[in-house]
Amino acid sequence: MKNIKTLVVTLLVLIVVNVISNFFFHRFDLTADKRYTLSETSLNILKNAKEPIYVDVFLEGNFPAEFKRLQTETKQILEEFKAYNPNIIYQFVNPLENPEEADAIMESFLERGLTPIKVTVDDKGKQSQEVVFPWAIASYKDKSTKLPLLKNRLGASTQEKVISSVQHLEYAFADAFYKVTTPKQKKIAVIKGNGEMADAYQADFLRTLGESYFLGAFTLDSVAKNPVKTLKQLQNFDLALIAKPKEAFSDQEKQVLDQFLINGGKTIWLVESVNIDMENLRQNGSAFAFPFDLGLNDMFFKYGFRINPYLVKDLQATPIALATGQRGNETQYENYPWFFSPYIFPESHHPIVNNIDGIKLEFTNPIDVLKNDIKKTILLQSSIYSKKIGTPVEIDLKTVNEKPNPQDYTPGNLPVGLLLEGYFSSVYENRVLPFKDPDFKAKGKSSKMIVVTDGDIIKNQLDESGQPMELGYDKWTNQMYSNKEFLMNCVNYLLDDNGLINIRSKEVDLPLLDKEKVYEDYTYTQLLTVGLPLVLLALFGIAITYFRKRQFAR
Repeated sequence: MKNIKTLVVTLLVLIVVNVISNFFFHRFDLTADKRYTLSETSLNILKNAKEPIYVDVFLEGNFPAEFKRLQTETKQILEEFKAYNPNIIYQFVNPLENPEEADAIMESFLERGLTPIKVTVDDKGKQSQEVVFPWAIASYKDKSTKLPLLKNRLGASTQEKVISSVQHLEYAFADAFYKVTTPKQKKIAVIKGNGEMADAYQADFLRTLGESYFLGAFTLDSVAKNPVKTLKQLQNFDLALIAKPKEAFSDQEKQVLDQFLINGGKTIWLVESVNIDMENLRQNGSAFAFPFDLGLNDMFFKYGFRINPYLVKDLQATPIALATGQRGNETQYENYPWFFSPYIFPESHHPIVNNIDGIKLEFTNPIDVLKNDIKKTILLQSSIYSKKIGTPVEIDLKTVNEKPNPQDYTPGNLPVGLLLEGYFSSVYENRVLPFKDPDFKAKGKSSKMIVVTDGDIIKNQLDESGQPMELGYDKWTNQMYSNKEFLMNCVNYLLDDNGLINIRSKEVDLPLLDKEKVYEDYTYTQLLTVGLPLVLLALFGIAITYFRKRQFAR
């Protein structure tokens, strides 16, 4: 009778707990860094998925323990997403599982931009090379997007790359889910008419932008005829992108761009104050760098910064590939450090640059940050071993052979990328307006703008057939830089209404095995992790059998 009562009470408790759990859902994250606790932003994005989101993850196969850890962390974060929305359906796939189809699959993946990496698998001293695709594809209805799972930080160890990648996982998946489930809403105006960079050299970035935003070419030529109408048309956009203009802006054009900002429009300026042609430099071996005026100095000064007509020369530089001779019919190239091409590693913890790899700049100019009521954040700055070079000056490729003295490269840490936020004052405040505007405002809505003193940060190279290559890839040195990630973060931050970009600030403390210690005590480690549990299990079984025999022997 007593056993029946216990059984009934137990069943009642289980029923009550199950009923309560249907009304109160909660998952407990016992990790110290709360790496599996999804942000409110991620949860809000998941609510948009009314139909299945299919996620194909290609982290499957024979690869080192570090990648196994990345695979495990990826599975666990996807489990968290699925726990809050069962429409998240994922699978892990080894794309090269069938050797007969491996070449064709490899080619198709490369065409889609899913570049593989080669890793060394070390099994007790025996090494082998394996190909890994650290990518995933998220699909929802008729939309799909690719997302990288491994952050390829130059100079970082595999363990460091894995830690950086794990920190990035929630943002990567939340961003992908947002892209495929949310219709485009924001509009970006690509400004034309002042000698901006040709579309072919912006193609990869604009194509990536087009996955999430509406794009439209906007020419300022009509300002001369009807500036008020042009301003109203521009105000239909949410952001203006101005990439490497070469012709000065008129006062009327400046008023249009000024009032766009004052009325809440966001702006990205990729501008330079020194003119030098890299192609001319490569062909002739030398070229003159001279300052040129875009007519924007008074406007920028009013906003709180100044771009100086100097070049930044930085010992922390990206390489340049130069021809060194012929081998048969092929030209031989060798890489040299190019001090006029700073290799920028952001030190700020701002969401735009947090956990981001190196960015390549070329012939960039230092920024003076001025005091006013606008909040300013330095996003990019040169290394501690950098200095200003006055212009005009002749730049010669022979300088790759110089042996610089680090003590001569001061003061260093020169700002070259700046974020400005706040209530801007018009440059035409208390001034005669270039054109009459009945809606002119001297100060208006809160807004934001980003300035980078290198137009080429957005420039993608072209392949042999003239097709755009991925932004950040240097075909001459076979290096990949994070230019596109940085620029996408800039756009996302300026236009982000849902706080998605803030997920990038998440920090994860991921402990990893010390391989050297494991190899030193390999046998001991095996006995401890494999043998000891088996011995304990055997002892437990013997003890249970012994006590059961004693109990029933009575």
